[in-house]
Amino acid sequence: MKTENTALYILRLALTLFIIAAVVAAALAGVNSITKPVIDQLNAEKTQKAIEAVLPGGFDEELANFDNQGGLVSKVYKGANGYALEVLPSGFDNTITMMVGVDTEGKVLGISIVSHTETAGLGAVAAAQTSAGEAFRGQFVGQSGSVGVTKDGGTLDAITGATITSRAICVGVNAALACVAGLG
Repeated sequence: MKTENTALYILRLALTLFIIAAVVAAALAGVNSITKPVIDQLNAEKTQKAIEAVLPGGFDEELANFDNQGGLVSKVYKGANGYALEVLPSGFDNTITMMVGVDTEGKVLGISIVSHTETAGLGAVAAAQTSAGEAFRGQFVGQSGSVGVTKDGGTLDAITGATITSRAICVGVNAALACVAGLG
């Protein structure tokens, strides 16, 4: 029985692993190049729906210069009736992407949760198209200045069992209100 040199054996294993990894990486790159345009289009449609939900009449332009409130405000869309702001507060599990509509007087027109990874049945209620989700989001309409949940001395009811998510959404709304106040 012939024994193989240890160095050659390790080199052969490493080369085999490299070839497998290269083939898999090329396959993933191919799939990404095919699916990326479709995913980008779906995300654009989702963003457009969120803007329409919080800013009646839609928007005329996307603003390039604004105070991003410590990185929470990522985009600002200006319309005839006010602004739609994409904000990214940190929720219980991860970042919550939400759209906040603010009128020209600094009052919240509405909020729409674009994406999240909050716990199903708890934090996810904030984005749900249910009576509980709509009631939670509806509390923000007409608010101005600074908003907060009752546990923090504010006037808004938190989602039962999801205080962290409720606070995160308040942080996002506050960032949007402060950004619009800075726009003049």
